[in-house]
Amino acid sequence: MSKQTGTSPKITKADLVLVEQLRTQTAEHNVNNVTRTKAYLEFYLQHPEIHWALLGHMVSRNGGWNMTDLKGEFLTRLLSKKDRVVFFAFLERGNWLIFQDIYPQFLLYKESLKQNKPLFHLCSYLNISIFMETIWNYFWVHQETYILTVALVINEQSYLEKRVVQNPIYQKDVINKFEFILQDLLSFNHILFPYGKRSLAGQTLHQFESLHERVLLGKRLYAVLFKNKERLKKIVEWAKEHPHTGSRKDYWPNIFNNVNEGIPGFAYQTRLKACQLRPRARKIYSPTLENAWKNISQPEAEKGDWFEDNRVCDYLIDDTENIDGEIQNEYCKTLERLELAAIAKKAISILE
Repeated sequence: MSKQTGTSPKITKADLVLVEQLRTQTAEHNVNNVTRTKAYLEFYLQHPEIHWALLGHMVSRNGGWNMTDLKGEFLTRLLSKKDRVVFFAFLERGNWLIFQDIYPQFLLYKESLKQNKPLFHLCSYLNISIFMETIWNYFWVHQETYILTVALVINEQSYLEKRVVQNPIYQKDVINKFEFILQDLLSFNHILFPYGKRSLAGQTLHQFESLHERVLLGKRLYAVLFKNKERLKKIVEWAKEHPHTGSRKDYWPNIFNNVNEGIPGFAYQTRLKACQLRPRARKIYSPTLENAWKNISQPEAEKGDWFEDNRVCDYLIDDTENIDGEIQNEYCKTLERLELAAIAKKAISILE
């Protein structure tokens, strides 16, 4: 695979019209985390051979929960309003960028099926990497779902690397500033896949700033999602039955509520033990995205193709061993740590 050189292939007027239609359709769904997450699931249900659409849906749900956590019970006590606004902008930019890059690829695939011919030469007109143009053409012939999914993981994480992770503003205001909080304290680094009544599967990311680690996480998440067919069926059923709102009440209504049950002035006491509320304890506040954040318009995505090195193709080898995806105990401990940190912060502010 080599980088694209010279000019893009000539296209017809009909092609140009199609490109504009795809851009318009993408923008219609790229309003906020809820609209994006819904669009991913709808596409997967129509085209279950595109596994990334389900993976993207589930990871995007987690992005929404991270966004609303910033207005929820614990982080409003732990972080200043300014810091929470900056952190939201960071999460929202990444969520927006991924969608505006990947959803046109899905629509191009859909149109290719409709016209019964590959249209992936239009990728360059949608600012999609030559890497993905090559992979889509390969998938069109060979239908290898694993290679397509992992390629999309590589593409999206590489696409974000310079635009978000290495962005000097986010480096200064988010990555460096929140490194301890992100990695060791918050549920930000837990990617949860709910299923059944109250079950969770998933994985944990320990080095967000590492592109290599994020790609490996994507491969592990794919294994957790698709290698256990029985669990996959339950996760899809759960996703269909629980529309994404951004509130963690979506998966654990026994612990979280999108209505704040708190009484101003009352002393805060621990309520959680082993992922259960203590007797008569009120639920943890986890707002919906709609009630937490207003929609924000994003500046245009930065131009440029990330693909420079053939060695990224090494990631396409299926080297994930059996991964059980057990995360519930770890996540429960994180929630308890978060609650204790919020209590400690409150106690310190009273003493100051």
